[in-house]
Amino acid sequence: MIIDIHPHVISTDTVRYPRAPIGGHQSDWSLARPVSHEQMVQDQIAAGVDKAALVQGSTCYGHDNTYVAEAVAAHPQRFTGVFSCELIADDAVATMERWMARGLTGMRLFTTGSTMPGQQSWLDDPRTFPGWALAEARGLPVCLQMTAQGIPALENVLNRFPRLRVVLDHLARPLQEDGPPYAGTDSLWRLSRHPGVYLKITERNLEGARKGKATPETFFGKLVSEFGANRLAWGSNYPASEKHLTELVKLGQETLAFLPARDREWIFAGTAQILYPKLAG
Repeated sequence: MIIDIHPHVISTDTVRYPRAPIGGHQSDWSLARPVSHEQMVQDQIAAGVDKAALVQGSTCYGHDNTYVAEAVAAHPQRFTGVFSCELIADDAVATMERWMARGLTGMRLFTTGSTMPGQQSWLDDPRTFPGWALAEARGLPVCLQMTAQGIPALENVLNRFPRLRVVLDHLARPLQEDGPPYAGTDSLWRLSRHPGVYLKITERNLEGARKGKATPETFFGKLVSEFGANRLAWGSNYPASEKHLTELVKLGQETLAFLPARDREWIFAGTAQILYPKLAG
């Protein structure tokens, strides 16, 4: 089984689903390569992907998660969804409850990216605490689009909410080129002591493990050693990536082929089923 925990669906209908990107301008990829949920199903079948946790396209729709919710409703046996939310807002808890009631089982916080460069500083703002508390109480996994600069603030959150589960998109974009012992990534390794921290492996990391002094064996070997394969999961980032989904699956499988079969089972399906039980079975 292969489960993808980081694809995005974008409708070509801009009237029914108006653009409202975080940062004020739409991402190039969502404009040039929109993939509807109907097309996503076909692309996944062709690539051998069985199920997916659709992640809100924040750089296209902002916090309006309507299209993701409709995609999940249309394909309940294949998809669950991860909604976007402004956690610092006064109505954050009500907003979270509303999207959860529509069948979405994860939340995404966008603190940096192509339409909003620089690491935002509100992760541990006291105004976010009610939202973090709800996510902890309801077992709602929270995806974080962030850089390593945000890790100290995340540690403050994890110390306050120790049962919280967070998933770092793209491994929080670590430095890989320096090679073993990857000292430039110390802040990421430090997070391994928090059992609720999960890591999302994407094309950025798979290709980064071949740059400079890095190799897949040394980087991902250390990643598995520090966190355990049962806290790592694969995400395609399709269609934000310029590669087709079949190529992204192949890249992941070939790069991680050196790992034991059980570790690869965790990364390509098992961990996803822990984070999103709806995708189990």
